[in-house]
Amino acid sequence: MFQFWTSLYRKYATERIPGFEGMENPGYCTGSFDGLHHPSDDDDDEMVDIAGATLDFSTTEDDPPLSTGGYEEYSSSRAAGMNGNGPTKLVDPLEDPVPGVGTYEDFNTIDWVREKSKDRDRHREITNKSRQSTVALLHSVSDAFSGWLLMLLVGLMSGALAGGIDIAAHWLTDMKGGVCLIGFWFNHEHCCWTSNETTFQERDRCPQWQSWAELITGTSEGAFAYIVNYLMYIFWALLFSFLAVTLVRAFAPYACGSGIPEIKTILSGFIIRGYLGKWTLIIKTITLVLAVSSGLSLGKEGPLVHVACCCANILCHLFTKYRKNEAKRREVLSAAAAVGVSVAFGAPIGGVLFSLEEVSYYFPLKTLWRSFFAALVAAFTLRSINPFGNSRLVLFYVEFHAPWHLVELAPFILLGIFGGLWGALFIRANIAWCRRRKSTRLGHYPVIEVLVVAALTAVLAFPNSYTRMSGAELISELFNDCSLLDSSQLCGYKQPTNTSDTGAGNSLADRPAGKGLYTALWQLALALVFKMLITVITFGMKVPSGLFIPSMAIGAIAGRLLGVGMEQLAYYNHDWFIFKGWCSPGADCITPGLYAMVGAAACLGGVTRMTVSLVVIMFELTGGLEYIVPLMAATMTSKWVADAFGREGIYEAHIRLNGYPFLEPKEEFEHSSLTVDVMRPRRSDPALAVLTQEGMTVGEVEALVESTHYSGFPVVVSKESQRLVGFALRRDLLISIDNARKRQEGIVSASQVVFTEHAPSQAPDAPPPLRLRGIMDLSPFTVTDHTPMDITVDIFRKLGLRQCLVTHNGRLLGIITKKDILKHMAQIANRDPDSILFN
Repeated sequence: MFQFWTSLYRKYATERIPGFEGMENPGYCTGSFDGLHHPSDDDDDEMVDIAGATLDFSTTEDDPPLSTGGYEEYSSSRAAGMNGNGPTKLVDPLEDPVPGVGTYEDFNTIDWVREKSKDRDRHREITNKSRQSTVALLHSVSDAFSGWLLMLLVGLMSGALAGGIDIAAHWLTDMKGGVCLIGFWFNHEHCCWTSNETTFQERDRCPQWQSWAELITGTSEGAFAYIVNYLMYIFWALLFSFLAVTLVRAFAPYACGSGIPEIKTILSGFIIRGYLGKWTLIIKTITLVLAVSSGLSLGKEGPLVHVACCCANILCHLFTKYRKNEAKRREVLSAAAAVGVSVAFGAPIGGVLFSLEEVSYYFPLKTLWRSFFAALVAAFTLRSINPFGNSRLVLFYVEFHAPWHLVELAPFILLGIFGGLWGALFIRANIAWCRRRKSTRLGHYPVIEVLVVAALTAVLAFPNSYTRMSGAELISELFNDCSLLDSSQLCGYKQPTNTSDTGAGNSLADRPAGKGLYTALWQLALALVFKMLITVITFGMKVPSGLFIPSMAIGAIAGRLLGVGMEQLAYYNHDWFIFKGWCSPGADCITPGLYAMVGAAACLGGVTRMTVSLVVIMFELTGGLEYIVPLMAATMTSKWVADAFGREGIYEAHIRLNGYPFLEPKEEFEHSSLTVDVMRPRRSDPALAVLTQEGMTVGEVEALVESTHYSGFPVVVSKESQRLVGFALRRDLLISIDNARKRQEGIVSASQVVFTEHAPSQAPDAPPPLRLRGIMDLSPFTVTDHTPMDITVDIFRKLGLRQCLVTHNGRLLGIITKKDILKHMAQIANRDPDSILFN
């Protein structure tokens, strides 16, 4: 095995591509390997703002960047063969790999090219060995099968957790209204299943389920009973929200928010250690149930993507192939994002498309197949648990009987315009509120903020039955098509005088609105205003909070209102030109539930800018396969309208707000600048810090590292010629020098550091040289000083680079990092370039 890793490292050292993302990184040590942190005024790594929460990262989770125990054991075993009388041995990392070289620090970007090269070398080695023995062949087969086994485990674990979250959230939500006498662990629906005294009209009432007023006062009628129920509703809402924010703050600050902006950033190659760790998974699972049950205007669908990615990251540690390769791990995380949507909505195909369209940065065909398999396993697991108790996987099953007509495309497009306007308005308002939270004292009191918003939500939501119910229940009610036996207020039409007025099957012909429907419409209009305002300040608080369900609820309310309006217009004016020929009296022409479904898709599309995946999720979610065209029309219109006010979706806006180093693939670079305009050093800056391939001592290299905060250094032939040789990472330099001082006798500050193949001749009494050619990247990416920046940006996006060296006629001029590009793009867009936090 040791020879295998040695040959792998030797092969890779001659082929790999550059080092760290940027030169300027204060998160690296300026002294020995034991202290890899140098505090400074510009230190990004001490405090980082995740989803609006200021977090301290002095301690991290998951695998540390370096295994200290392994390093000490390795050093001691090597030192055992050394003594003062023995001959001096020159140690070259190329021939004798040093633990820790080639790994990544926290809050840095991975080198995609290097990781893929390492995996190709590993795979080539396994393939060659498989021809030599049966054991090696079995190892090769198990290596190939490990990816599918991992997908199976991710699907099973995510499906089981999602089922548990659904059941627990339903139970705690119902607990705000009352308790089951035959078993407190039953929710309202399950409690009344076994009752023989339940009527169809009042199927939600049974003696086994009692409200808090009935338990405390003995009656469910009257003003006092109403007040008792009101106060208990507020009490439970405050208790659940307090527990949620306290657990997040105390045990896992990363568990707050949606998680999708950070997942997108991680999938682009950025490292945030602990964000997908075991504590984050445990706390996010518990607090997600509490946050949803508290009645806050948030959903569990976005955070379930985070939960699934946590499961995938933890399970990756069981397989060496994924544990030791960051690029391979991100392929698994892309599949896990698909699993998250699959278990959130019961939409496995939509989940795969969501990962491809919205989340993933690198999505090869192999990942597509594995995502499909993992989403299938997760959906099957969720269906086996049957959390909704209806033997269906879909969350909002609909059975619309009337087909839609071409004339209805106009109101569908109108809903798309509303969704686009709402999406643009929500993004601007929410980002402004989150920026205010970050820049004022409001951000210092997350617990008080959550409690105030929860109290405000509970006080205003309880009087209105449509805001009192959970978001999923509200959407299900709005999607519902009225039948003869429906007792809902939304079906409060005037009853037909004879049975000939009824439509085909169980559906009803269009009827005039009755008193109950008018009351429901007023309540829905108030609920629409309330949801629009409260969602703006809720999303981004320090509790797990998804945006799918609140956005869909707002669109469904608007769609239902428009649908009822169209229905009444057609009923009273069926002789109009637009209704003639397809909407005769007594026919079931307009389906208000369909308008609610189209409105939900339009608003969610306006907020997230999803298109293809959203349409597939919606028809998987509802089972309404024949309504794809209305959904497509509304979704596309909402995207066009929202894009007219700004091309960023809510997740991209939060990525920019938090300053994550994310190059948006959808964003076009239209400026005509050149690399020489963006590179560092600028004309007024000091000269570029470089290493020479020979002539520098260990002390000079350490002094250079200590006096700068760069993440890496170009290696040149000499300072006079500036001919580029390669690129060495600061982290690898520190580890190698510290390791050489411990393992190699005679290495002192006066020892020469050489990056050449053969050590230069030196005086007999000179200390032995330190060869570091093995840690140098011999093929760094370079561009000329006159390369257009749009081409350079494309290179960074498509190859996942962290830095690129700029040359002129083969001489080194400067360096461009991802941070430089993001700052330049921010300046072009008239934004603050210092908002880019990371290198």
